[in-house]
Amino acid sequence: MSKQDKEPQGSLERRHSQVVVDGVEQAPSRAMLRAVGFRDEDFHKSQVGIASTWSMVTPCNMHIDRLADAAEEAVNAAGGKAVQFNTITVSDGISMGTPGMRYSLVSREVIADSIETVVAAEGFDGFVAFGGCDKNMPGCVMAMARLDRPSVFVYGGTILLGEQRRDIVSVFEAVGGHAAGKVSDAELLEVERTAIPGPGSCGGMYTANTMASAIEALGLSLPNSSAQNAVSAQKLEDSRRAGAAVMQLLRRGIRPSDILCREAFENAITTVIALGGSTNAVLHLLAMAFEAGVPLELDDFTRIGARVPVLADLRPSGRYGMAELIEIGGLQPLMKKLLDAGLLHGDCLTVTGRTLAENLAGVAPYPEGQQIVRSLDDPIKADSHLVVLYGNLAPEGAVAKISGKEGLSFSGSARVFGSEEDCLRAILDGRVVAGDVVVIRYEGPKGGPGMREMLSPTGAIMGKGLGDQVALITDGRFSGGSHGFVVGHVTPEAAVGGPLALVEDGDRITIDAVERTITLDVDAGELERRRQAWSPPPPPAGPGVLSKYARLVRSASEGAVTTKE
Repeated sequence: MSKQDKEPQGSLERRHSQVVVDGVEQAPSRAMLRAVGFRDEDFHKSQVGIASTWSMVTPCNMHIDRLADAAEEAVNAAGGKAVQFNTITVSDGISMGTPGMRYSLVSREVIADSIETVVAAEGFDGFVAFGGCDKNMPGCVMAMARLDRPSVFVYGGTILLGEQRRDIVSVFEAVGGHAAGKVSDAELLEVERTAIPGPGSCGGMYTANTMASAIEALGLSLPNSSAQNAVSAQKLEDSRRAGAAVMQLLRRGIRPSDILCREAFENAITTVIALGGSTNAVLHLLAMAFEAGVPLELDDFTRIGARVPVLADLRPSGRYGMAELIEIGGLQPLMKKLLDAGLLHGDCLTVTGRTLAENLAGVAPYPEGQQIVRSLDDPIKADSHLVVLYGNLAPEGAVAKISGKEGLSFSGSARVFGSEEDCLRAILDGRVVAGDVVVIRYEGPKGGPGMREMLSPTGAIMGKGLGDQVALITDGRFSGGSHGFVVGHVTPEAAVGGPLALVEDGDRITIDAVERTITLDVDAGELERRRQAWSPPPPPAGPGVLSKYARLVRSASEGAVTTKE
């Protein structure tokens, strides 16, 4: 039975808030709420949380306070009582290549936990959640799924491209170019100064724009919310519309569980593939589905990917930025193209209260002559760029990002590193050479802990001119800005004794994207001898969030979630 065929729940306007504010015994609650601006009439209204990830930590989120204000005003105008609250964000781009990057994926869980905590503790009837950076977005959706209260997600929007169409990946690759002697000190400084012109998320089809698009395809944000510039009238209007929409969801009794079905997740996977999106989408969609109680596994990406082509010529492997996709119409014309081709489930319910097909009914095609999104009969790649690999090096799976430009197979000699930092130094020093398969291990969810992204090494490889001559495999993960012959999410990870822990310098490794295999050319007897000699690394030091995460986190093949079934 499709989601829109379910029996309506009826109004959910005051299901939770009345427990907090109704009756003589709740006078103390009302007294405290009066101090934060409640008036007598507000106690009879639906309370709507506005979960803001505003922060000056990163340009991705620096403008979200204004968007949250717009949503608050719209909720109040529609008859509700909005209450803003904040949760954290961390910057992947700033912490990349440092120990701080270990906290990036961990922050997804902290964000989900904190939104759940505030909404449930305060008795909000529904909420609007704003995300601007990579982990904000899945964290918000995970909380929406757990709480199952009427809610809408709003993406903070993409950044504009810098001078000479630069973005953050331009800077990482300039570092590699500098090490190769191709970029001078002055040129590197000029790239650094001009790549990030203002607010918004990283400007290619990197993880932020990928996840915003996936969430729109899931039906949890309003049409084209994923494809608006951060600094634009359209994004402010999107925020206002979200405030009005959550009030309609409350009145109609529509919850995330009415929207988040298996077909909705298939729509998200299809959209991510057509866009050429980040490998992080695999990790995050698995986690979001887990929280929603929807069965989803790695092999679903392979099944769907066999019939869905890559259509969008977007960075990092393509030529264009998200702001340029926005100029020709954004995400909606692409989704209409996919729907008309039978590649999307049109009967899935969305936060508009209408189905996906109804939302797309009046969408015009892209303008004639545009070069950003290809036709279905002339794709960039005929099947998915997200390739799930199996083999004796990854018996539980690994995720590769193969655009086809790198070739479809790679075989070379292992060059093994126990951390990202050691690997980066070797690349910049010229110790990584053509024909190497770079192995970075002990960077998985438990081993890192935190499963760091490897944009610094991949950016350095590209900047050194080795992008088509070196492969990189890791039990960590990749930034959406990474490109080249890269394989991440190798499971089981090295820290729990996965085969990646047994690789030695000089071992032959073969990656075959056609056969979907990743093979360590070492016989089983030798691997068993190495296993007997292997000992696990020491657990992470300290009593803080990283050690708690390492104890709780599940495999990357299960989304690296920390909640239990």
